[in-house]
Amino acid sequence: MKVVAINGSARLNGNTAILINKIFETLQQNNIETELIQLAGKTISPCKACWSCANNMNCIFKNDAFSEIFEKIKNADAIILGSPTYNTNVSANMQAFLERASVIADLNPNILKHKIGCAVSASRRSGSLLAVDTMNHLFLNHEMIVVGSTYWNMGFGKNIADVLNDKEALDNMTNLADNIVYLLKKLND
Repeated sequence: MKVVAINGSARLNGNTAILINKIFETLQQNNIETELIQLAGKTISPCKACWSCANNMNCIFKNDAFSEIFEKIKNADAIILGSPTYNTNVSANMQAFLERASVIADLNPNILKHKIGCAVSASRRSGSLLAVDTMNHLFLNHEMIVVGSTYWNMGFGKNIADVLNDKEALDNMTNLADNIVYLLKKLND
């Protein structure tokens, strides 16, 4: 079983990565393979609406990081999407990723069907709920199974590592991880 997480933050190893890594702790304790892909320093260009992905099951444009990342999520059992909030929503790179992934999944039905998905967000003050909702649309519109927790999958902090002071968020990530493990095991029985 493999879980791939995409961190849409422009900051390498920032608060969003900390939240994802908190989830990974529990997954790894349960012998689930994990991979964190950080978009910091990478570029994801917007969709060009050429529809060529209908024949390729991936984007034909290879001049950015998208196609390699999309191959990894196609082969994963579960996908975690994470983004900080910029202007009360996901980062530009995450938005471009979501748009391109959605077009491919629209034109190739079942490519993501029955995979597990969850979204997490880190913010200084607000916007996390909208960011989580935006990321969840990829899952919900492509027949994926969305995993929840005891509260919204968000944490608060401005500077790197501030989210470590948000005990409720960290506890929620652990519970979210427990739910991912449970569902992965049930689906793989």
